Amino acid sequence: MSDLVTGDAVVLGLRPARLPSRALAILLDLVVYVAGYLIVSVGLAFSIASLDGAAQAAVSVAAFLLILVGVPIAVETLSHGRSLGKLACGLRVVRDDGGPIRFRHALVRGAFGVVELLMFFGSVACIASLVSERGRRLGDVFAGTLVIRERVPGARVMPVPPPPPWLAGRFGGLDLSAVPDGLWLAIRQYLTRMNQLDPQVGAAMAVRLADDLVARTGAPPPVGVPAAAFLMAVVHERQSRDAARAFRQQPAPGAGPVPYGQPAPVAPVPYGQPAPVVMPAVAPVVPPAPVAPAPAAYVPVPAPVPVPVADQPPRATGFAPPA
Repeated sequence: MSDLVTGDAVVLGLRPARLPSRALAILLDLVVYVAGYLIVSVGLAFSIASLDGAAQAAVSVAAFLLILVGVPIAVETLSHGRSLGKLACGLRVVRDDGGPIRFRHALVRGAFGVVELLMFFGSVACIASLVSERGRRLGDVFAGTLVIRERVPGARVMPVPPPPPWLAGRFGGLDLSAVPDGLWLAIRQYLTRMNQLDPQVGAAMAVRLADDLVARTGAPPPVGVPAAAFLMAVVHERQSRDAARAFRQQPAPGAGPVPYGQPAPVAPVPYGQPAPVVMPAVAPVVPPAPVAPAPAAYVPVPAPVPVPVADQPPRATGFAPPA
């Protein structure tokens, strides 16, 4: 649970899954993965029968790592922490701040799962879950993740409220890398339950969380923006970045990080900055190419008509006519 307690003694935190439900989910996953591994092993036994012993051992080890290690990592990454067993038991793997996991989290959990679940048959994972306050095994501790209960009887999923329209996209250049997961968790839980708190207590908590967030980002607080609206806008910005990273959205060519407080090329103008005047693009006027005159049509010239000449006496040319 989060250590943030309101004035009404309401603890803001997630509901971590306990050992029985986690063990059942892991057991269901192992049954599916082991069944797939046996089917693939039988197929490989016939296909690599002509190879030598070293090649057969190498193919067997590769199939083991691919199915029992690679497939769980890929499933948790693509499903954002919900494997078949966890989906059946109503569980999900999330980050410490409540956000969706990524590949690096699933990779660390899968690497430690080989030692905790396969090599020691789950004994190390059971001991670590019993000792941990939130029921985390070693893979969760080193990956910074937590297995929570999504389906809670009598509970309703409370999404983070969206920011006001005039704040959407205003913090696209804010550096959020230094904000710890614990602060994100406290902000998310406050925003999901802010309507259940006393107005004065909720306003004081919002100011406290906004001050901590501003101190971590190193940017001055926006002028005239309420603390709760500022928290909504920043959480929405982080969710947008996580979604863009999950779907591998690449920025446009030549687009770089926009400094905090400066207008983004495609985002709304930051709060307090004048809107730039964009002149419409005018296509350059290209003069038409000179057109060569068309060649004149060929008119045949009639041959000159010989004009008859009157009989004249022959002139002397130096040659004597034949006799």
